[in-house]
Amino acid sequence: MVVTKNIEKLEHSAVRLTVTVGKDDVRAAYDALLKDYAKNVRIDGFRKGKVPANILERKFGPQLKLDAMGRVMDEAVEKALDGEALVPLSYAQPSLDGQPAFELDADFSFSVTYDVFPEVVPGDIEGMELELPQVTIAKADEERELDEIRDRNAIVMDKDDKAAAKKGDIATVDYAELDESGEPVKGTERQDFVFELGSGHNLYKFDDDVIGMKKDAEKTIEKAFPADFEYSELAGQTKKLRVKLTKLKEKKLPELDDDLAQDVSEKFKTLDDLKADIRAKLEKRLEDRLKSLREKGVVDALVEKSTVDLPASMVAAELEMRLRNLMQRMGIDSEERLAQIVSMSGRSVDQLREEWRPEAEKAIKTRLVLDKLTEEGKYSASDEDVAAEYAKMAADSNLSVEEVKAEYERRGMVEYLVDRIKEDRLIADLEKKMKAKKGKKIAFVDLFKENE
Repeated sequence: MVVTKNIEKLEHSAVRLTVTVGKDDVRAAYDALLKDYAKNVRIDGFRKGKVPANILERKFGPQLKLDAMGRVMDEAVEKALDGEALVPLSYAQPSLDGQPAFELDADFSFSVTYDVFPEVVPGDIEGMELELPQVTIAKADEERELDEIRDRNAIVMDKDDKAAAKKGDIATVDYAELDESGEPVKGTERQDFVFELGSGHNLYKFDDDVIGMKKDAEKTIEKAFPADFEYSELAGQTKKLRVKLTKLKEKKLPELDDDLAQDVSEKFKTLDDLKADIRAKLEKRLEDRLKSLREKGVVDALVEKSTVDLPASMVAAELEMRLRNLMQRMGIDSEERLAQIVSMSGRSVDQLREEWRPEAEKAIKTRLVLDKLTEEGKYSASDEDVAAEYAKMAADSNLSVEEVKAEYERRGMVEYLVDRIKEDRLIADLEKKMKAKKGKKIAFVDLFKENE
C-alpha cells in the first residue's frame, strides 16, 4: 500500500510522517468501502445489498470519499510505522497536517504529526559541588519537644465565666458569614466549632479576634484576605463574620518529672529516659532531612546538566493529572466548579496550569533522566533488599515486618519499592562524583521550616 514514506524530526520531540499511497490501492480501498455500503445501506425501491454503485455514489458521494480517505490513511500509517522506532506516544494520536487532496485515480500523499518518546541525554556532574547546611541540635530543640509533649498531655479545664480568652485556650464558637444586610449567608454557619486559639486551625483565621472575648460574648468582625491566602475560595476577598464564644477552656500542663515520662510510654522510667529518646529522634530527623537534601542536590544538579526535549503532549498529560488530583483532594467533581473556585482568586484554570508548568516539566525531566540512568546502570533489588526495607520501615513504626509487607502487597506497591531501592543506589553513586561543600550554619528548627 505504501509507495514512499518519510519521517522528519521536529522540535519538542515531535515528528512528521509523510506517506504516499499508490493510486491502485486508493481505488481498491474506495471500491471495498463501496461494497460495504452496498451490503448495509437501505434505500427505498431497492432490496438490501442490491443498491447499484452509481446510486450509492450519487447519494453518498462526498461521504464515501471522506470515509475512504480515512480508511486509507489509517491503514497507511499503521503499515508505515510497522518496525519503526519513532512511534506515537500512547496518549498522543497523530494529527493530520492540512487538507490533502484525495482523488480516486491518483497517488495519495498526506502528512501526520505526532509526539514520540524524547531522547534523554543525562548530564555529567563529575566534580560539581554539593553544598549542605551545617546543623546542630541545641538544648532549645530538646526543650521545645518536651513542651509539645507536655501540651499533648495537658488536662483541659473550664475557665471562669468572667475570664478573657487568651492564646492557648480551647475555644468553642458559633460563627457565620454575613451578607450586606447583616444576615447569615446560607451554608456558612458552624455550630460548636472547637479550636485552640493561636493555632490558626480555622478557615477564616479569626484567632486574634476571639482573644480577649469572654464566654457568651458575640461580635461582628471584618476580615480582608490576601490574594495568596491559603484557601482559594477566600483569597482576595473581604468577609464580614459573626462570632459567638460559647465555651472556653484552658490547658493545665503536667509537671516535667518522672511521672510525665511514665505517662508518655511504659518504656520510660525516668525523665532522663524520655529526654534520651527525644534526643535520638531529633538526631534521626536531622539525619533523614540531610539525606533528603543531599539527594535533592544531586538530582537537581543532574537534571540541570541533562537534556530532554519534552513533547507537548507529555507535559499536557502531567498537568491534567495534577489538575485531577487537586479536584479529588478538594472534593470537586467537575472542572466547571473548580473554575468557579479558582476565579475567586482572579485566575483561570488555564493560568493555574501555566503556573504549574515549570514544576511539571522539571518533574517529568527528572523521572526520565533517573529512569534512563537506572536502566543503563543495571541496578537491581533482590528479595533480601526488599525484606531489609520492610524491616527498616517496621523499626520506624508500630507495625511488624509482616504487617508492613502485607500493606505494600495489598496496595500493589512492591514494584514501587523495588524501583525506589534501585534509584537510591543510583543517587548514592552519583553523589560520589560530586564534591562536598560546607554550607551556612542554620538552626535545627529553621532547617525544617525550609521544608514546610
